[in-house]
Amino acid sequence: MDKGKKDFIHGFFIDRRSFLKMTAAGAAALGLGALSFPESAEAAGKPAVLWLHGQECTGCTESVLSALDPDPRDVILDVVSIRYHETIMAASGYVAEEALEATILEGNYVLVMEGSIPNADDRYLYVAGKPLRLTLLDAAANAAAIFAIGACAAYGGLNGATVTLGLGVGDLVTGKPLVNLPGCPLKPTWFYGTLLYYLNNGTLPDLDPDLRPKDYYGRLVHQDCPRLDNFRAKNFLTDWNDPAQAGYCLYLKGCKGRWTRSDCSTTLWNEGANSCNASNAPCAGCTEPNFYNGFSPLYKN
Repeated sequence: MDKGKKDFIHGFFIDRRSFLKMTAAGAAALGLGALSFPESAEAAGKPAVLWLHGQECTGCTESVLSALDPDPRDVILDVVSIRYHETIMAASGYVAEEALEATILEGNYVLVMEGSIPNADDRYLYVAGKPLRLTLLDAAANAAAIFAIGACAAYGGLNGATVTLGLGVGDLVTGKPLVNLPGCPLKPTWFYGTLLYYLNNGTLPDLDPDLRPKDYYGRLVHQDCPRLDNFRAKNFLTDWNDPAQAGYCLYLKGCKGRWTRSDCSTTLWNEGANSCNASNAPCAGCTEPNFYNGFSPLYKN
């Protein structure tokens, strides 16, 4: 049997090229247009990616690496060349930092930023003896496009509510193509779909005023919530332990879905398994610019 990727639905193996076409079709179904893994990735050298970490929990990396479709191994090994990523790279120490510096000098790469940048004092975050703020600015200067992934990198997120006064990439970097992919963490489909769109088209997808892809962040969570009928009937959950209130609207328990834009209620998480509201957790508003500080406390409205 030829070595290939397993189809988890039917249990048979398919070759790599068929697999890439299949995952591209899945991305297209999300609304970002015709997507395919770029042929140029094999023919003309793979696009370089620098992935920096700021103030964060690495949850967005974990989310991206946990995807099933597409398989992260195909993207990492076959589609792009990740030159620097503190979590997954084999190099460390001086060797890793030399790779970062060499790629910055080379230019024309995709810069992925995960985590916020401390604004109160640069000493809150040094990497390799250098303030993270300066590393970001150096890397941004020669980047072809910048992906700010997760709530922290996009708008400051949780760290914006701490003594570090964390900032998003757009608070520091101007004059560069920038896409925000907020979420705590972000969905893998948001990252892969946007990345593949960019690699195929050489430009970012249509963005909203907060620099989020409209196809992923165009509708309010509330509009497609599985509890919407109970909201309209004014059936609001007040007692988590009352089985008679199962499925009731979580508005009184702090749900921020009426002010939060994402496709969480339609495409669901974990390959279509669930969402926050469907699993009895009120929406925290993690895709919005005023998360976390503006939506705290999370369990009150």
